[in-house]
Amino acid sequence: MFTIEHDFDATVVTLVDDGPAPLKEDVIINAFEDCITVEQYDSRTDKVTKITLSLSQLKDLSLALNLPEGVYSANPFAK
Repeated sequence: MFTIEHDFDATVVTLVDDGPAPLKEDVIINAFEDCITVEQYDSRTDKVTKITLSLSQLKDLSLALNLPEGVYSANPFAK
């Protein structure tokens, strides 16, 4: 299950783990104009862990999800 909310400066997608137990904490994705953040509560540390992806990294991730093992460059001119 997931939810989508539109805030003033971001679109927020929350992914809820509704599969069989043990369940994981919700994943919250904030889509801003210049980056994407992914957050998840960690009960072991009692803190929220956050990573930030550039839009380029997000594009590469979306491409990578449908490719076989290997090394790829989305930009043919990248070194």
